Amino acid sequence: MRGAALFSLVLALSTALPAAGPAVARPTQAFPDIGYADWTETEPQYRLYPGDQVDIAVPSAPELSRTGVIVQPDGRVTMPLVDPVMAADRTLPEFQRDLSAAYAAELLRPEVQIQVKAISPLRVFVGGEVGNPGVFEMAGDINSLQAVIQAGGFRPTAKVDRVVIIRRGPDGRAMMRTVNLKQAMRNPNADLVPLRRFDIVYVPRSSVAEAGLWMQQWFRDLSPIQLGFNYAINGRN
Repeated sequence: MRGAALFSLVLALSTALPAAGPAVARPTQAFPDIGYADWTETEPQYRLYPGDQVDIAVPSAPELSRTGVIVQPDGRVTMPLVDPVMAADRTLPEFQRDLSAAYAAELLRPEVQIQVKAISPLRVFVGGEVGNPGVFEMAGDINSLQAVIQAGGFRPTAKVDRVVIIRRGPDGRAMMRTVNLKQAMRNPNADLVPLRRFDIVYVPRSSVAEAGLWMQQWFRDLSPIQLGFNYAINGRN
């Protein structure tokens, strides 16, 4: 997928981020400072992603019902009688609404019922001053320090007390916060920030402000599909 290739490019660039100076990405007239949403711990509705499996029931036409339908790499789901319908980045009510609308021309009572049967692995992104930046699949719950360890640990140049966490907010906008993992490694009761699907853990070697500006440019230029932010641009397929 094109998104995967772009992410590989971003990871290569992240390891070369300079400590300071004019080479650090800055907002320009063409790319204004987009800012971040306020951080919240509110759990957003689950959104489907390629690799997820769903059971789809069509009560008015049971012969059309399917179990274990896989969300394809392009984000769509294939069902009888209708064109493929976008499922990725949709909540269950949104996908149910879209699929029901697709069946409206075929069925007198087109309502469908959808349940998640299985989800694709939890993936988080770890970049910056770590041994092996990359995309990591997590078997279960994991926090930011565990993710850094999974990525080969901190490099000597890492700014351990200002690790950046990027997360998708309830409204789809990116949120950013920092965590002091230097302190966390000494305090068993410290907040290590439990991670969610598609979180980004970025370990800078310069100031947080410079890391934030660089991350903003990343979101502007490269991230819509592979990070799960706005899978369909402006909500369209």
